[in-house]
Amino acid sequence: MAQEERRAIEALLARHGFHLSKARGQNFLIDRETPARIAAASGADARTGVLEIGPGVGALSSELCRRAGRAVAVELDRGLLPILNETMAAFDNFEVVSADVLRLDLAALARERFAGLTPIVCANLPYNITTPVLTAILEARCFASVTVLIQREVAQRLCAAPGTAAYGAFSVYLQYHAEPALCFEVPPERFLPPPKVTSAVLRAVTRREPPVAVADEALFFRTVNAAFALRRKTLVNSLMTAFGALGKARLTELVVSCGLPADVRGERLGLSEFARLAAALGEAEA
Repeated sequence: MAQEERRAIEALLARHGFHLSKARGQNFLIDRETPARIAAASGADARTGVLEIGPGVGALSSELCRRAGRAVAVELDRGLLPILNETMAAFDNFEVVSADVLRLDLAALARERFAGLTPIVCANLPYNITTPVLTAILEARCFASVTVLIQREVAQRLCAAPGTAAYGAFSVYLQYHAEPALCFEVPPERFLPPPKVTSAVLRAVTRREPPVAVADEALFFRTVNAAFALRRKTLVNSLMTAFGALGKARLTELVVSCGLPADVRGERLGLSEFARLAAALGEAEA
């Protein structure tokens, strides 16, 4: 069946004279099961408006339209528009926005296209824009959840716990804004062309309120980013990259005052420890 589906998509692309772009990270799903599983995992229903990013030939789009009240797909490659006109012709709750998602006001798009619906995101994201797209989605502060098919190692990193090798600054960022969970993995042979890595579906339910009290988010994330700046060094040494004016001795005092060992590394800190540390650093700089 997979071979038949692959040949059908290859014929569709050939009929429209479309050539896949490696630079744009185009890896299209070619089986029927995976898009259905992703759409189901997203929780899309008649009460939701779904933003899809990079719809490809519409494999996931069609599954979303069968479930959601409305689906809007943002596609950068104008060569895919005629293909989507063909594959999505049966759905009157589907629209394509021809644009670069990183240049759009996503909050405004959601207000305009999803009036009366709960906005969510569901997408097979190009690997090369995963981080900036997730950042833009979370900063829009209007989507109830985000369900994305991304590189497995990235998905694991976003769900990682403090003290693990995968845990990093973007893990903290995502977990501050949302509650992420791994849904299932997708092998390379489910794509055209097959990527060199395994993929995974991540679903993150956005938080209405942050899990920790933070007076200054910019300072909080400045602290987080500094903590991971020198991965193999102690937290104090890493903090010197952004708070060097305070001096190493003072930074050591502040770390200890937060109940942390003087030689602790940044990857050991959870959200609450980062919040305490950021507050202490802010007071010291005032």
